[in-house]
Amino acid sequence: MAVQQKTLLSEMPSKASLASSTRPHLAYMLTVAVPRTTSKPEELRVLRIRRWTLRPSARAPRQAQAPRTAACVTSSGLKPSRSISFNDPKGTLGKHLARRLVEVGVRDVFSVPGDFNLILLDYLIADPGLNVVGCCNELNAGYAADGYARINGVGCCVVTFTVGGLSVINAIAGAYSENLPVICVVGGPNSNDFGTNRILHHTIGIPDFSQEFRCFQQVTCAQAVVQHIDDAHELIDYAIATALKESKPVYISISCNLPAIPHASFNREPVPYALHKRQSNPASLEAAIEATAEVLNAAVKPVLVGGPKLRVAKAGAAFEELANASGYALASMPSAKGQVSETHEHYIGTYWGAVSTPFCLEIVESADCYLFAGPIFNDYSSVGYSLLFKKEKAVIVQPDRVTIANGVAFGCCLMKDFLEGLAKKVKRNTTAFDNFKRIYIPGGIVPKAIPGEPLRVNVLFKHIQDMLNENTAVIAETGDSWFNCQKLKLPQGCGYEFQMQYGSIGWSVGATLGYAQAVPNKRVIACIGDGSFQVTAQDVSTMIRQEQKSIIFLINNGGYTIEVEIHDGPYNVIKNWNYTGLVDAIHNGEGKSWTCKVKTEEDLLEAIKQATGDKKDCFCFIECICHKDDTSRELLEWGSRVSAANGRAPNPQ
Repeated sequence: MAVQQKTLLSEMPSKASLASSTRPHLAYMLTVAVPRTTSKPEELRVLRIRRWTLRPSARAPRQAQAPRTAACVTSSGLKPSRSISFNDPKGTLGKHLARRLVEVGVRDVFSVPGDFNLILLDYLIADPGLNVVGCCNELNAGYAADGYARINGVGCCVVTFTVGGLSVINAIAGAYSENLPVICVVGGPNSNDFGTNRILHHTIGIPDFSQEFRCFQQVTCAQAVVQHIDDAHELIDYAIATALKESKPVYISISCNLPAIPHASFNREPVPYALHKRQSNPASLEAAIEATAEVLNAAVKPVLVGGPKLRVAKAGAAFEELANASGYALASMPSAKGQVSETHEHYIGTYWGAVSTPFCLEIVESADCYLFAGPIFNDYSSVGYSLLFKKEKAVIVQPDRVTIANGVAFGCCLMKDFLEGLAKKVKRNTTAFDNFKRIYIPGGIVPKAIPGEPLRVNVLFKHIQDMLNENTAVIAETGDSWFNCQKLKLPQGCGYEFQMQYGSIGWSVGATLGYAQAVPNKRVIACIGDGSFQVTAQDVSTMIRQEQKSIIFLINNGGYTIEVEIHDGPYNVIKNWNYTGLVDAIHNGEGKSWTCKVKTEEDLLEAIKQATGDKKDCFCFIECICHKDDTSRELLEWGSRVSAANGRAPNPQ
């Protein structure tokens, strides 16, 4: 349907007719006039901003050569901005992209140069608000943007066409699975080459250049291919705004000959995004709160379980508010570790089926009602679909939907609003937590190793636990570190990240780089297996170059331990490296780096003393030599159940 709005451009006819939007299903809230160079110089383009996005609308006539004043609509009427001459030739696409990235909170861009993105990188480097971090490969650049977005709220990587794009796409897929707004910018071919019969380098050897774009369509929430300077402003703004709205990655391809071209649409500071918050439907929200409160208040021993989507819903504080008000026993799913306070007085541990924190499983699965906030039930988090909780007793709260007892559902209910409202309605009930206190027996103390005894993994993590405080963050690599790090008790303010949904080995090296770059005031402690490290080891170089102070504990046990416990075979054995020697070679006397190889508990204690003392301002790499069969109890149990799930026979047809 046509959208009626007032035209608010000075010297524009007051009754100009606006045509239908190219996306008519959206309601527009803000109108901004931006000049556009076209074949008809008397025309200009009107962009409309609806909550999060920018969209093209109709063109209206204007007087030639007249300066313009951009203005916007608010609920109180016209608010004109400063007058600017659009004849200033200094505004370019490259500058505009840099300004937009800074505006949304990006301070560091992770990149790998290639001939198609070099001019664009020049403009990003020139912006005083941006730091371009050169990475060793595109995959790590993507992982770094992932880690950066987890703590910063948004990340960005810049690569070259196809050879770079198809290399980074694995990291972008991981960010998509984890609901992270990562802006992936690709330098594309010269705009004149599209639609011709030419064959270009960095392609698969055919004149069709769309393979990369079609791949990214599957793992991003929006794609913008900028081949014309006229609509570059619109497309870039649309993609970035959509990333923020959807909390998912986006893809922006920019032809290599466009970043330096002046254009009138870039001659003024861009209008700030009108990123209006989503709103709940008041009637649906009230009904959901009332129905849920009735169920919870009738329960004898209800519990709360936090899930990973608390982050994307920005509902962590609201969830804790509900926990405070209700008095329920409080648990977290494994992929939500770090998003639920482990210092809360009613926190009982991680609910992870058969590999849950001791006594947490019994309390959750014996409850007569449980509220899951933002859960993801996949084969990994359910330990091969072996959870025993019943959906008939569950309230499932997703970012914008509430389902009660596997039946009645309420849409348009934002999780944050719902949890805040529910906290005011529930009656305090500490029965489940009281039961937990009755049955809880403190875990066994890890025995001190005898002098000279080979280092055990449980001894290693006992001492990592002692290193944690509000100024540290833990990055856990896919593998046995998942299970050992789950048992760490996080102090208030201590960060924690791992990639459970996608589970890409090697993720942690790039993620450590990105996370540490975003929060230089925290010391990142990364726990990485030797097999995973071999996938992405190169960007230790970038950590040293960026003067980061992270500590990597490299667990050298001779192979892919997590795969061994799912299904063993000779392919799980890897070539042993001299890991400390490798990092020393990468260091090469430039920057601050310190390495150490430990084989006993005594070695480990001395290494930790050095890393947190004299070497506290260095990047520290501690290689821990462990037995190949030294794994956690949880991995043994989890691996057998996942193996059984993977090996299910086909259903009869």
